[in-house]
Amino acid sequence: MADYKAPLRDIRFVLNEVFEADKLWQSLPGLNGAIDAETADAMLEEAGKITAQTIAPLNRSGDEEGAQWKDGVVTTPSGFKEAFRTYAEGGWVGFAGNPEFGGLGMPKTLGVQVEEMVYGANNSFALYPALTAGCCLALDAHGSEELKQAYLPNLYGGTWAGTMCLTEPHAGTDLGIIRTKAEPQADGSYLITGTKIFITGGEHDLTENIIHLVLAKLPDAPAGPKGISLFLVPKFMVNADGSLGERNSLACGSIEHKMGIKGSATCVMNFDGARGFLIGEINKGLNAMFTMMNYERLSIGIQGIGCAEASYQSAVAYARDRIQSRAPTGAQQPEKAADPIIVHPDVRRMLLTIKALTEGSRAFSTYVGSQLDISKYSDDAEVRRKGEDLVALLTPVAKAFFTDLGLESCVHGQQVFGGHGYIREWGQEQLVRDVRIAQIYEGTNGIQALDLMGRKTVANKGAFFRVFADEIKGFIAANGDQALAEFVQPLAAALENLEQLTELVIERSQSNPNEVGAASVEYLHVFGYTAYAYMWARMAKAALAKLDQDSDGFYQAKLSTGRFFIKRLLPRIHSLSESVRAGSEPLFELAAEQF
Repeated sequence: MADYKAPLRDIRFVLNEVFEADKLWQSLPGLNGAIDAETADAMLEEAGKITAQTIAPLNRSGDEEGAQWKDGVVTTPSGFKEAFRTYAEGGWVGFAGNPEFGGLGMPKTLGVQVEEMVYGANNSFALYPALTAGCCLALDAHGSEELKQAYLPNLYGGTWAGTMCLTEPHAGTDLGIIRTKAEPQADGSYLITGTKIFITGGEHDLTENIIHLVLAKLPDAPAGPKGISLFLVPKFMVNADGSLGERNSLACGSIEHKMGIKGSATCVMNFDGARGFLIGEINKGLNAMFTMMNYERLSIGIQGIGCAEASYQSAVAYARDRIQSRAPTGAQQPEKAADPIIVHPDVRRMLLTIKALTEGSRAFSTYVGSQLDISKYSDDAEVRRKGEDLVALLTPVAKAFFTDLGLESCVHGQQVFGGHGYIREWGQEQLVRDVRIAQIYEGTNGIQALDLMGRKTVANKGAFFRVFADEIKGFIAANGDQALAEFVQPLAAALENLEQLTELVIERSQSNPNEVGAASVEYLHVFGYTAYAYMWARMAKAALAKLDQDSDGFYQAKLSTGRFFIKRLLPRIHSLSESVRAGSEPLFELAAEQF
C-alpha cells in the first residue's frame, strides 16, 4: 500500500487556477481579509504534512485495533490521542470557526481541501474533528451568547469535542417520532432522558469533555417534526469559571461492531435525566440541527473523495510495479519477464475512471465551497440569495454523488490489485469497507436523491435548478471557441437532456406523487455527471491557458483525463435518463406479497 500524500498540486490547480479563490476571497467583505493566496498555500502545505506524517500512519493500525469499550469507557486506537492533540494545537479543529470565539475563520473553499486530506489519510480519525466542527457550526448559528462564550472556545481549540445525537432505535430518517424527552426545570435548564444510537464520537478519550447536541421533545410538544427541540448536553458540567464540574447523567451503553471505520467510536448513548440547555427556540430544533447536518453532509461527501484519492494513489503505484503478461501491442519492457499491468487497456480504464471521477469531485466540492462562502460573506443580498439557492440544490448531490463514486473508485482500485486487493495488508479492502458507510449515514443516498428531486426541484418547480442551469449556459455562451468545443458541446447536450428530464418529472409528479421517488436516484446521477461535465470544461479552459508553460506535463494530463471523462463516463447519462423516462409504473406492478 503506497503511503498517502496530499494531492497538493491538483488542489492548487483547482483552487487557484480554475476558481481563482484569492479573487473570490478578496471580493467578500465578510471575510475581512482573513486569508490571501500566500497564507492559503502555506496552510495547505502544513495540512499536507500533518495528514501524511501524523494521521495517515495510524490508519492501518487504527483499523486493526479499533475503538474499545469497557464498562462505559471508550479507548481510541493507539496514537489517536496524541495525533488529535497535535491536530488541535495546529488550529485545524476550529479552521473555519468564528474568530470571535477562537476559530480561525477560514473560508469553506479552503476548508474542503483540508477535509479531503484528513479523510484521505484516515477516515476514522477524521470523523472526530468533523463532528466537532459541525457541532460548533450549529451552536454558533443558533446558541445564546452565554452558551457560545462557555463552549465554543474549548470546542474550537480541540480541548472538548462535539457530537450530534439524532437517531433512536426506532427513528432514523423519520425524526418526528423520536421519544427522547426534555423536562423544563425552574433554573431554565432541561432534564434529558432517552437513548440515541449511531452516535459518532459519543464517548472517547481524545478530549477532557464531550458536548452533545441532542434532539428531544418537551412534554407538551406538537406531534411530528414540528415538536422537536435542540439541547446542548455536556458530558461534564461546566462551572461558572469555565472549569469542569460533576459528571452529567449520561453514559455510553456500548459501541457498534462495524464493517469499517473501526477506529471511530459509534456509540449507543443513554441520557438518564441529564442536564441540558436549549439551543435556539422551542420546537425549532430540527431547523437548528440541519445547520449542522448540511455541513456534515458535505463533509461526508468529501469522505468519498478522500477514499478515492487514497485508493488511486495505491492502485497507480501497484500498476506501475506489478508485471503480468505483455501489452497487446507487443513487449514494452522486453528485458523483463512481463510488462507492468498499467499497459493493459482494462487497467487503464479503471485507473482513468478513478482519476477522472476524483478530480471532477474535487472541483465540484470546491465549487460548492465557493457558494457557501458567497452565501455567508457577500454583502450583496441578491448574490447571497443565489449562493443559498445553489447550496440548497447542490448539497444532496455532493453528499450522494461523491460517495457513490467514492465506492465505485475504491472498488476499481481494489480490482487493479487483483487477489492482493482482497488481502488486508495491501490496504485496498479497508478503503472499500471504510467508504461504504458514507453512502448510509448523514441521510442515506436514497434520501439525498429524494431531497434533490422532491424538495429542491419539484417543490419549487425547478427554480433552484434554473439558477444552476443559467450559470452553465452563461459559461457555454462565453466559451464558444474551437479550442474548447470538445468539452463545451457535450456539456451543452448534457444540460439540454437534464433540463428535459427536470421538466418531465415536474410535470408527471403533478398527477402521480410516486414519480418523484421513482426518478430520484437516477436523476441525481444524471445531474452529477452533467455538473462534472461543467467542472471538466472549466478545468480544460484553465489547462489550455497554461499549455505553453507545461514543463511537467500536468496540464496535458489534465486535458487527457478530461477527454476520458467526456468520452467514456459522461455517456452514462443516456441509460440513466432512459430509466427516469420509464417512470414509476414498473416499480409498482408487483404486489407487496409478490416480492
